[in-house]
Amino acid sequence: MVENLEDMSFDIPDGLLDEIQQNIENIIKDFDVPEENKREVIKQINYIYTRTKYLSITDELTGLSNRRYFDNCFEKEYLRAQRYNNKLTLVMFDIDYFKKVNDTYGHQCGDMVLKEIANSALQTFRKTDTVFRFGGEEFVVILTETDIHQAIIPLERFRKTVETLDLTYQNQKINVTVSIGACQYDKSFESKENFLNNTDEALYEAKKSGRNQTIFFNKID
Repeated sequence: MVENLEDMSFDIPDGLLDEIQQNIENIIKDFDVPEENKREVIKQINYIYTRTKYLSITDELTGLSNRRYFDNCFEKEYLRAQRYNNKLTLVMFDIDYFKKVNDTYGHQCGDMVLKEIANSALQTFRKTDTVFRFGGEEFVVILTETDIHQAIIPLERFRKTVETLDLTYQNQKINVTVSIGACQYDKSFESKENFLNNTDEALYEAKKSGRNQTIFFNKID
């Protein structure tokens, strides 16, 4: 059972796993069995709990945080910025002409590209930033304590890193680029959805304007 956790799909409400784990531990403690047996069972349950919780917030292919976890983190960071006026920049990027990669080289090649892009993002952004696979070839990054001016250097560094990746699949060199849209939190935003839509609009502009570039929704003075 434990060995097959990676093959399962999880969509578990926040807090439910914690409640299940605690209830099971309480039940086991009342069993009429030796204490060492109880400890071993609880140890196994804690392992399953930890692994299941990890899988519920992680994209299986890339190892990045998934869309479900993004929704949770984004709401918290948005509310924090709204309350304390913290600097916060949201980034969306996707792989240019990714469908062409899949159509030309196959989906296994596409998966390889997704994993390489994800790894490049993890290597580029700070440990305090979180990179998410939003869906398909689209990714999101939450840059905490960062305004638009501070975001320029890491975003351009990431874009250029992808542009120069040395990717090879079945002796075929694969060249990929990314389009990037970014938006800084502003107190005039009506909701977190408005914030997200503005970021998506910047990404759309980057793609419409020729791709392989970074566009900021907010004006840079």
